[in-house]
Amino acid sequence: MTMHDLTAKTNRLIEEIETVIVGKRQTVRLTVAGLLCGGHILIEDIPGVGKTMLARSLARALDCTFRRIQFTPDLLPADVIGVSIYNQGTAQFEFRPGPVFANIVLADEINRATPKAQSALLECMEEFTITVDGVTREMPQPFFVIATDNPIEYEGTYSLPEAQLDRFLMRVRLGYPTPMDEVDILTRQVKVHPIHRVQPVLTGEDLVELQAAVRDVHVDDSLKEYAVNLVDRTRSHPSVELGASPRGSLALMRCGQALAAISGRGYVTPEDIKSVAHAVLGHRVIVKPEQRLRGIGAEQIVGDVLRAVDVPVLVESA
Repeated sequence: MTMHDLTAKTNRLIEEIETVIVGKRQTVRLTVAGLLCGGHILIEDIPGVGKTMLARSLARALDCTFRRIQFTPDLLPADVIGVSIYNQGTAQFEFRPGPVFANIVLADEINRATPKAQSALLECMEEFTITVDGVTREMPQPFFVIATDNPIEYEGTYSLPEAQLDRFLMRVRLGYPTPMDEVDILTRQVKVHPIHRVQPVLTGEDLVELQAAVRDVHVDDSLKEYAVNLVDRTRSHPSVELGASPRGSLALMRCGQALAAISGRGYVTPEDIKSVAHAVLGHRVIVKPEQRLRGIGAEQIVGDVLRAVDVPVLVESA
């Protein structure tokens, strides 16, 4: 697949999603970048700003199997991964797969379920397999989990454990629309919701090809060092209790490759890595409790890190 084809297909996907999600180009780009990387996305924001709509519009724009799991306090792990049921006719146990066995899985309001139910996603998100009753089953390909999350200060929610947060390639936010964008949203929904007009623009086979092509995007050694230095600086920041893991360095590189491909380039630039740093590192940084009380958050720390680490200068070869 040529770079032109890759860029054209990914931008067609972005355009289709933007028929529903208005005025949030950067968030949509980051979400599509996560899809191209083969990672998983956490959309965290207040209720009503379009988190579920972003996930649903992405799923409808892909001609893949899609399942939605509504996470609730009474959800059980078996409700997510499936269960073995005894068949009296064959005198054998038969596995009935849960909704997680789909190409695109929407884990809606994931922090409303108990930690036990949340952890049911861990193995399949990281290993792309799931073990039930001693039998390991592979997830379908492509496999992409997009979860929505309400802020933990709202009642009836359970904070996601650090181990599960680290499984997400990126955490993105939508935020309130501008007044003009909000008027546009109202106009588009006068007669029918635009989600019903979203058409598939990519197949599962297309997506697998795109994911393979993104890994061919060139990453200069100086940019690999830049990504590692950013992650390393989070570990030594005085306000940080626990910095990002090596998974954060890998995520910076992969997301940089995806953004470069979306922009039509066969190489990564420092700006590609800087533009994904907050989404990639913010949820991987644990701030010291006393610093949180002072109002210092992960976003500020990532900003400090970006300012502190020297940006490499790429020299084009003749």
